[in-house]
Amino acid sequence: MTTTSAPDEQPSVAMNDEAYGALRASHALWAGTSVLITNQRGQVLLQRVTYRPTRLLPGGALDHGESPAQGAARELEEELGVTATVTRGLAIDWVSPAGRTTPPAMRFPGELLHVFDGGVWDDNQIAAIRPRPGEIDGIDFVEPAELPALMSPGDARRALSALRARINGAGPVFLEDGLPIAPTVLDRVGILRTARARHHLGFHPGRVPDGLPVRQSRAWAFAPDGRVLVLLEPDTGAACLPGGTPEPEDGRDTVATVIRGARDKAAAQLTDTRYLGYLSDPDTLCAHVRYAAALTRLGPVPVDPATGRTHIRVLATPEQTLELFDWGLPAADQLTAVHQARARFGIPRAARQPLTELPDATDLTIL
Repeated sequence: MTTTSAPDEQPSVAMNDEAYGALRASHALWAGTSVLITNQRGQVLLQRVTYRPTRLLPGGALDHGESPAQGAARELEEELGVTATVTRGLAIDWVSPAGRTTPPAMRFPGELLHVFDGGVWDDNQIAAIRPRPGEIDGIDFVEPAELPALMSPGDARRALSALRARINGAGPVFLEDGLPIAPTVLDRVGILRTARARHHLGFHPGRVPDGLPVRQSRAWAFAPDGRVLVLLEPDTGAACLPGGTPEPEDGRDTVATVIRGARDKAAAQLTDTRYLGYLSDPDTLCAHVRYAAALTRLGPVPVDPATGRTHIRVLATPEQTLELFDWGLPAADQLTAVHQARARFGIPRAARQPLTELPDATDLTIL
């Protein structure tokens, strides 16, 4: 009996079943699975294990005949004492023999490692975790930017790539030694590789109290398709909304600050600017004002006159935008006000989709 030819042989060469099976077995790889879980602040769950100095996502090797999804659910139960079903994949990583440091006696052949989305866990789910004694010393939720310092290099690359894939919302990505073979704008900029802006500030829909100085004035600038403009710094991957700090030329007009900042940093044309509220900062006794606006046009990418940098402009849903910051639970109130303004504009709510880079002049009314 013959079978199809081996991939590295000429199509005209036939092999018997035994030879074909032996050839395929010689190319066998390990198979593993892991689960990426975050808390409501976007911090990643890592395990402190007894057998390695570095930390790990929940997961491990697949049992014989076990699917990656079944293995992920089993590992969650064994390691964290949690019963859960995983159905959404984030990444499939081809780990080369050189991509992992292992003792020579293991004769590591390489591995296919699946990363599943464990979701966003609330306080009750986190409180139910029971780490496996003797194997798991404990768990921590850490900032994405801390992953390279706590995990092995390959594990950190894989976790960050999977997290970016979750934010991007385009489905599972294919990795080689932790890096995507088709990088998105989030991968190219290195979003989340530096600490996210942390502002756990209360949101107030009223006017800024008299005597409270305004430190920043920024806008949720809506494109016609329901996404908003986000600016990414090319050297750090840090994100910000268009706008900026008040300047004397603004005449203490916070709307003028937003329009000038959006023009200078992003060549963005804003219309129909509407006040949302302000964030209070008790440590510095100042306010951060927030507006909603309609984004109608982007000119050629400008150089920021304040920093000399050229920001990368992307469109993201408001929910994706929040994942680029650490604004804490108070951000939910701001998000509610943002969607109320979107509805008043008559703009539809955007479904999660890949972030879109806008490198050139763009007429956004066509979206």
